[in-house]
Amino acid sequence: MNFINIQETIGNTPLIKVPVNSKTSIVLAKCEGNNPGGSIKDRAALRMIDDAEANGQIKKGDTLIEATSGNTGIALSMVAAIKGYRIIIIMPETVSSERIKTMKVYGAEVILVSKEEDMEGARDLAVKMSLSGQGFVLDQFSNNSNYMAHFEGTGPEIWEQT
Repeated sequence: MNFINIQETIGNTPLIKVPVNSKTSIVLAKCEGNNPGGSIKDRAALRMIDDAEANGQIKKGDTLIEATSGNTGIALSMVAAIKGYRIIIIMPETVSSERIKTMKVYGAEVILVSKEEDMEGARDLAVKMSLSGQGFVLDQFSNNSNYMAHFEGTGPEIWEQT
């Protein structure tokens, strides 16, 4: 299969039968680690950015801001790089260095807040930065596009694959 860019490889992950010791149950697993960013969060990241573009909230070259502790930050950093956005990721200082390095490889600026501030402090800083004109907060925690990626994407895929 040939793809024009990496975002085309997000989704359409395999559904595999998991061997279980049962005569009455079948267990299936969706292999979301096959997404290019390594997690199911790739779907939500692409959808949040696509929808913000479609709604005129952002355009190529803008700065995106997100408070996260992991996979969403990696996914958003990847999609932002593909689509030509600058991204600032705000995280608690307790996150693994591997996560930080992965986001930076995609070009993200990473800001760490103290472990005492944790995610609440990260979210507060994201809002403060947005209000001061430093960028657009995608806000995975309240963004309807986050769950719609699964309602309109992951769910129908599972249905079609079963």
